[in-house]
Amino acid sequence: MKNKFELLAPGGDIESIKAAIVAGADAIYCGLDHFNARNRAANLTFDDLNGIVRLAHQYDCKIFLTLNVIILEREIPAVIALLNQLVNTKIDGVILQDLGLFYILKKHFPTLDVHASTQVNTHNEGQIRFMGQLGASRVNLSRELNIQEIKHLAQFGLQHNVLMEVFVHGSYCIGFSGLCYMSSVRNGNSGNRGRCSQPCRDKYQVTDTGTEHPLNMKDNSAFGDMAALADAGVYSLKVEGRIKKSHYVYTVVDNWRQQIDRYCNNEALLTDTTELYTVFNRDFSNAYLTGEINKGMFIDNPRDHSVKHFTTIHSCTTPESVQGIKKKLYDDKTDIIQTVEARTHDLNIAKLPLSVTVSAVEGKPLSVTITGEGCDMTLTSDVALVQSHRPTLSHDAVQKWVAGFANCEYAIAEVDVSGVDESLYMPYKEQTEMREQIAIALNGGKPLVAPVTLPAFTSAETESEAANEQAIPSLSVLISSVEDVALAAESDATLYYQMPEAMAMNLTAMQDLFSANPHLIPWFPAILIGDHYQAAVTFLETVKPVRIVTNNFGMGFAAHALGIDWIAGPHMNITNSYSLLCLKEEFGCKGAFISNEINRTQVKQIVKPADFELHYSVYHPIMLMTSRQCFFLQTVGCKKKRFDDKCLRKCDKTASILSLKGENFVLAKQRGDHNAMYSQTNYLNTDVMADQPLVLNGVMIDLRNIKTDTKISGNKADVIAAFQQQIAQQDGQPLHAMITPSTKAQYKKGL
Repeated sequence: MKNKFELLAPGGDIESIKAAIVAGADAIYCGLDHFNARNRAANLTFDDLNGIVRLAHQYDCKIFLTLNVIILEREIPAVIALLNQLVNTKIDGVILQDLGLFYILKKHFPTLDVHASTQVNTHNEGQIRFMGQLGASRVNLSRELNIQEIKHLAQFGLQHNVLMEVFVHGSYCIGFSGLCYMSSVRNGNSGNRGRCSQPCRDKYQVTDTGTEHPLNMKDNSAFGDMAALADAGVYSLKVEGRIKKSHYVYTVVDNWRQQIDRYCNNEALLTDTTELYTVFNRDFSNAYLTGEINKGMFIDNPRDHSVKHFTTIHSCTTPESVQGIKKKLYDDKTDIIQTVEARTHDLNIAKLPLSVTVSAVEGKPLSVTITGEGCDMTLTSDVALVQSHRPTLSHDAVQKWVAGFANCEYAIAEVDVSGVDESLYMPYKEQTEMREQIAIALNGGKPLVAPVTLPAFTSAETESEAANEQAIPSLSVLISSVEDVALAAESDATLYYQMPEAMAMNLTAMQDLFSANPHLIPWFPAILIGDHYQAAVTFLETVKPVRIVTNNFGMGFAAHALGIDWIAGPHMNITNSYSLLCLKEEFGCKGAFISNEINRTQVKQIVKPADFELHYSVYHPIMLMTSRQCFFLQTVGCKKKRFDDKCLRKCDKTASILSLKGENFVLAKQRGDHNAMYSQTNYLNTDVMADQPLVLNGVMIDLRNIKTDTKISGNKADVIAAFQQQIAQQDGQPLHAMITPSTKAQYKKGL
């Protein structure tokens, strides 16, 4: 059973982890108090982690550590220090988002099993190949995929030794994971750093459809889809909830344990969801899984739905009957809490105590006997002890030496040095060698991995460019309408043309456009699912562009395989030098955009590899999120009941929602693209071009027709000319007078 499916449970704190273990989880994912995507969870200390690993392994349960955030340059030494510790533990794997971290583990910590986080947002074949090349043994697929898309990728993954992991229970996000910047832009709490403040669940001013929570989704539950998931070839069934309490984790894991066991034993599957509705929920939907993306996935209340559910089930119409439901729920939850406490009461994660007896007798080897739970051994030195006028075996010295035996699993509880003659001598070198032997013995006979030290990045190319005051970045312009192709005749700026997310429906049109305009550079979006990814690859094969820019690393993999130069776009979230090195060395990438989430200091710390381009978007509407759901069902309304391929291809609506604080958020749906949300004010930052020692090879301005509150005086050709003058440091119409209002708040506050 454990070889066929894995039930993967959340562990936000020690009690929840214990609850998951006794409920029957096959594996648990949890985080330390830094470098993980759930800062609001209690998380663990390093000592906690080792105790949890030991406890879980006693129950045949694995522990995966989440390091699933993007990493800043200044944090690299701390990450390396942590990895140097982790590599000598019995942790079963680590879950990553940052490309630089993938690269570091592949090159320097190959013994650690690596998984790709949901934050990587994997949804096509190229991304699976990309992650596989970086050493990922499994990927967590995007929550937005339907069962047929999952099945295709699961079978593809098996062919390339990559297992698939799917969320089957817990919160739905309205936006694609890893590509949501709403919390980051709004208040500096980035989801890519585990700090999402969930503004999507806030109350907004009432929309035209009478909704106060227009972005709030129901919870995901695939409880009735066990057979379909099995048929699809999914290996790991993942429960979301690292900020949930232990009674929630216990209940959900227990129910899923029963469901999996019933399937594996060919028994009738459970249909009663009473217990799942008893603990926290926002009501449930499996609509992404079934492909029925509709209004029924939303709920106009972000809080616990349990009372509402049971009052509806029991047709409660009086205050007394509603109160009765509340009391029963309280009693039921109390019973669950007491059950969890009883079943986990004796579970201990404290370090195991060791008793150490040291014997030192003249003419004999030093003898060390160590006893404790699971440990009973005696080791002796290779040399006999001798008298000396400079003895090294005083009782104090021996006790300090023995204290060094402690490791992540064991604590020294008692030391007996009564058999030590304090007048004896043992070379310090011999003591060190013996302590290393004891360390190996206490590590189950496995030699300890030596610490890795990575040298600081240097780049002769960067230094020479920084010294060259005449270095001027090139200008590129992002467009998305055929009419704007004519801008090429009015300036020497490079034109990037945004490719539609619905590539399968637009392949012929794109082939014709680029064949007629070979100077255009294709700009691929972050989301390319299923046939749309395949169509994008076909485009590369038939058009053979000289270069592409892509925000989807699956397209980067495809371009590299076809020998096409490629640049990593801004939504690949590049924030450190190792990510650049990863892109260059592993995938032949020619350059990358630096993430717009990071500030001036964080940008300047990045060092690029030799023969590698750095780009930055200096002007653009700020995308807050992209969603496979429809934003208009809950705002201005739509006559269609569900979002389908026709909507993807044809819909081009715009609307807005207003927060209770007066913040306006622009909802935009372009033909051929998914729904997107934008900030009301565009980003404008020309400071980055002057900030040293960073030397940019290119800067980009986004002139797509996305309507926000930012207005431009003049036409697009005027804007391009003004930016070219700015880049050349020539006098011209001030950009900040030409483009108003604008913001560069992210460049000030960063991550």
